[in-house]
Amino acid sequence: MAFKDNSAELKLIDIALIEPDPAHPRRHCDEVGLKGLANSIQSKGLIHPVLVRPADAAGRYRLIVGERRWRAAQLAGETQLPALVRACDGDEALEIQVFENLGLGLRAPLEPREMAGAIQTIAERFESREAAAEHFGRNPTWLNQATAAANLSPKVTALLDSGKIASTSTAIQLERLAQKNVAKADTLIDQVEQLPEGEKLSKTVVDRALSEEGLRRGKKKSVAEEAEAPVVTTPAWETPTAPAAASAAAPAEVATPPAAASRRVHPSKIRLVAEILGLADGDEEEVLSRLVDEFLAMQGDAASAA
Repeated sequence: MAFKDNSAELKLIDIALIEPDPAHPRRHCDEVGLKGLANSIQSKGLIHPVLVRPADAAGRYRLIVGERRWRAAQLAGETQLPALVRACDGDEALEIQVFENLGLGLRAPLEPREMAGAIQTIAERFESREAAAEHFGRNPTWLNQATAAANLSPKVTALLDSGKIASTSTAIQLERLAQKNVAKADTLIDQVEQLPEGEKLSKTVVDRALSEEGLRRGKKKSVAEEAEAPVVTTPAWETPTAPAAASAAAPAEVATPPAAASRRVHPSKIRLVAEILGLADGDEEEVLSRLVDEFLAMQGDAASAA
C-alpha cells in the first residue's frame, strides 16, 4: 500500500527506540543550527512531530523525516518524541525525504516584517531586552536586528510597500541613515519618491551613504567595496558627474549587469543561516550583509564594555 493510502498514528515514542535512516540523503547536520533548535525544544518542546516507520517487530522505528529534530531533542535532554507513524518501504521513504526538503509549499517563512513584528510582540512581555534575548537563546544585538523591520518609519514603510525600495534590509539601512543624518535620509527619501515606475532604491546606494556618515566602523573602505560593481537600476543620484560637453555629446549608456559570481558557500548553508537570522529567503548577498552588520555590532559592544 502506498504511503498516501496508509493511515497515520500519532504516538509519544521513547527517543531511544527511534533510529536514523542510513539511506537518508542528508549527510551533515550543522552544529550551530542544531544547538539553536535544541534551545527552542528546551523552551517550547518539539513543535512538529517527526515522521517514522516501523523498523522491526521489536517496536523500534526508523526516521523518515525529522532527523535534525531528533538530534536536537537529544541535545535538549528529551526522552520522548511525538511522532507520526506511517508504514512505507525504503524506496518511497527516500522520495518523501526529497519532496519534503524541496518544500513545494509545505512551509513558507514569514515575511521579514511579519517575523520582526511577532518577535517584538514577544520581547515586549519581558522586563528588559536582555531578558527577551535570553528567552530566544540569542544576544541583545540579535534581538535589535531581528526587530528592526518592525520599527520602520511611515515614509520608509510606504516606499517599501510601493516597491521603490529593493528589500526590507535596504529599508532598515535607510532608517539607520536617518538616525545618523536626518537631512540626508530625507533627501534620499524624496528622491526615491520621484523614481519612475519599476526603479528601486538599491542597498548599494544606502550602504554608500552610511559609509560616508561613518556608521561602518572601519576608517577605510575595503577592496571589495571599492571594486563593487554598479547596480542594474541606476538612479540619477548614483550616476557619476560628467563634464557638460561630454554629457551633451553622448547619451547615457545602460549598465550591463555583470555575470553572477559563482557561489563559494553551499546553498543549503546559506538557507540555514538565513533562517537563523530571521530572513525570508536565502539571498546570499543579504545574508552576508546581515552577518557583517552583526559582527561589527558585536565588535562595537565589546569595545564599549572594555
